[in-house]
Amino acid sequence: MRILIHGINFHPEAAGVGKYTGEMANWLAAGGHEVRVVTAPPHFPQWRVPLEYCAWRYDRQQLRVPAMPGAVLGAPLPSEARTMEVFRCPIWVPKSPNGLKRLLHLASFALSSLPVILLQMRWHPDLVLSVEPTFFCAPQALLAAQWFGAKAWLHIQDFEVDAAFEFGDLANSRGLDLALAIEYWLLRRFDRVSAISQEMVGRLKRKGVDASRCVLFPNWVDAKIIFPFPHPSSFRSELGIAEDTIVALYSGSMGKKQGLDLLLDAARQLSHRSDLRFVFCGEGPYRQFIFEKCQALSNVTLLLLQPSERLNDLLNLADIHLLPQRADAADLVMPSKLTGMLASGRPVVATAHPGTQLAAAVQGLGIVVPPGDTDAFAAAILTLAADKDLRVSQGQQARRYAVTHLDTPVILDRFERTLLEVCGICEARNEDEPVQIEGVAAP
Repeated sequence: MRILIHGINFHPEAAGVGKYTGEMANWLAAGGHEVRVVTAPPHFPQWRVPLEYCAWRYDRQQLRVPAMPGAVLGAPLPSEARTMEVFRCPIWVPKSPNGLKRLLHLASFALSSLPVILLQMRWHPDLVLSVEPTFFCAPQALLAAQWFGAKAWLHIQDFEVDAAFEFGDLANSRGLDLALAIEYWLLRRFDRVSAISQEMVGRLKRKGVDASRCVLFPNWVDAKIIFPFPHPSSFRSELGIAEDTIVALYSGSMGKKQGLDLLLDAARQLSHRSDLRFVFCGEGPYRQFIFEKCQALSNVTLLLLQPSERLNDLLNLADIHLLPQRADAADLVMPSKLTGMLASGRPVVATAHPGTQLAAAVQGLGIVVPPGDTDAFAAAILTLAADKDLRVSQGQQARRYAVTHLDTPVILDRFERTLLEVCGICEARNEDEPVQIEGVAAP
């Protein structure tokens, strides 16, 4: 099967949507499908394009595809290995991606990638798979699929339109009505629309997508690469953290939707606890703000985003994982970092209102407190810090859940089968309920 993937984020981005789109493309190509990717130069979460790439130039790459899931995409391989063709399109990357700047950033890729998408007509793909963000690319995915005679699939990592208004990036009510009307019209025309959590799938149905065309396609984790160490992480000695010190770790993007002020407030409130250390690791537009505020806090260590080969070391540094989230983001986005947290076998302290998908995902695998409540957040950290048996128990539950429900083969093998069904290559489903990747209880 020929699969054309269109998304703004892709390998070698080590975090967020780019990581998952890269691994998905790798899985499909390693499985024998012909895969082409139209994307932008890597720029997330640092919000800058590395020197080895150019933000203003079209580029064409041949990435060699590992035969086994978990191997590094693009790494040196035997000459007979399969390849994947990747087209990089120009993009404008703002230093502070807020409001109108973020929309212009997304629109720049949608415009620059349009001719590249249409040129794939000569390749005759069977499926056009568009990844949101950015929703700006949805119209051209539909147009291309119609011209190619291909199936159209939209995979939603973030509800971009809803988030733009609910996070305050845009505030015009007429603009919201128009954007939602356009979104409604487009969503109903895809052959399949997938999302990464049950609540997001429910929102799709409320937006007018027929249940038979909704697919639950959650993010995943390679449980062979992310796993609990039987010994302390090497980061402890590198950072000078004693083995009996409790480490509360936040690792991920440092942006608007994360609600990172809560981390600083909790660290400040617990600064008198010499047995507790906060480690904040990541990149993003809020990193400089976090760095400046941390200067006065002796119980905080700030790290840059770590390379993928050190991710398991980093996650094993934690005794407790921290997952703050803004209240208005709880059902618009599902934090991609959660899968690695669970696979590392550590409990999670998350912020979410009862009844949200994030609250349900962390239930029994950590402690959930209301968003923005510093006292409750700090109290949850202290509860886990004081009770090793509880940390171990919830960590074991988290690991078990990740292996059973979120491991790479569990998710991607079933996703591949669903793609084949949609394209009529194997027997289609006959169900009235939303399609769900079988055996998966998505976070």
